[in-house]
Amino acid sequence: MIVALGLPPPVLREMDEFLEQGVEMNSQLNYLTLDGKKKLEAELEYLTTTARKELAERLHFAIKQGDLSENADYSKAKEDQAFLEGRIKTIEATLRNLVIVEEVRNEETADGAVRIGSTVKVVEEGFEDAPEVYWLVGPTEADPKQGKISYESPLGKGLIGKHVGDQVTVQAPMGAITFRIVNIE
Repeated sequence: MIVALGLPPPVLREMDEFLEQGVEMNSQLNYLTLDGKKKLEAELEYLTTTARKELAERLHFAIKQGDLSENADYSKAKEDQAFLEGRIKTIEATLRNLVIVEEVRNEETADGAVRIGSTVKVVEEGFEDAPEVYWLVGPTEADPKQGKISYESPLGKGLIGKHVGDQVTVQAPMGAITFRIVNIE
């Protein structure tokens, strides 16, 4: 069982299952919520069906125009095809090594510490009347504007394993910023 990441037991069990299924140790596990997984699956479905078909039609039209060496439509379609196939491969790799992260309630963690899946309310030093709430997710789903931060981000790394009342100092471009954990949900 993997314990170094300090993850809750359900996530650890899923990681063990992946390893038993032959996922290589050096493969990066991808942490996604169920919603994030569904969005990636929908994007993959669109890319492998509709987008590929549209691109094939564009390529066919460009090829019919003749001389490919000076055909801008053909060159653009080939570039788009490379991007499309790269995105498909990226999504497939992400889904292949997937660990579903559920929202973790503080009472569900043995020690009440911040984990991947936790929702954490923090206040920045000097701005105590302006709390911020973040949900720790995997880097694929991170969207700070929506309150989702990656556990790999500087703040995410600092929060993992911490408890209510703990302080976390993060290096930002303008200097160090200190946050105090007010609540873990």
